[in-house]
Amino acid sequence: MPEIVVPLTIRPLTHDDLPAMAWYGPPTALAAVAEAIDRAHRGEVDYLAVCPPSGRPVAVGGADYTKPPGAATIWQLSVLESLQSCGIGTLLIHALEDRIRARGLRWAELGVDINAARPQVLYERLGYTVSGSETASWNQESADGTVSLYETQVTLLRKDLQAVPEAPGES
Repeated sequence: MPEIVVPLTIRPLTHDDLPAMAWYGPPTALAAVAEAIDRAHRGEVDYLAVCPPSGRPVAVGGADYTKPPGAATIWQLSVLESLQSCGIGTLLIHALEDRIRARGLRWAELGVDINAARPQVLYERLGYTVSGSETASWNQESADGTVSLYETQVTLLRKDLQAVPEAPGES
């Protein structure tokens, strides 16, 4: 089968993008994204979209500069399910890391729900290492519109963005 290459652009997500993002989740999830866009306008976060030529987001995620001190938290990463495992998440994470470096910060952190271990493999491949764990909770909306509190343990991962990567074969 021939390979198809689709050019992707990375840009700030806007409120105008939200109607095209039903794939992201229920209305409460999109409301959280809308709040993140507002926070980006205030300079508290960067919130990016990865888009094919249509301009419609196929992946989104943010970097929060308000916590922890001296670092940024990468959060709300999501890739359209049919395009997962195509390298789009990696592209998005690298773009967020570039934004964090541009702010003069050395560290990027993120958390992974222990019930969703697959993303952790990606983050570790990208150089993130386990730095701890914590209890976390957030509102979750079911298919019938019921909102409930979801509580879980989160594995915390951290990456030094100033570290020089080892050359292949070094240990």
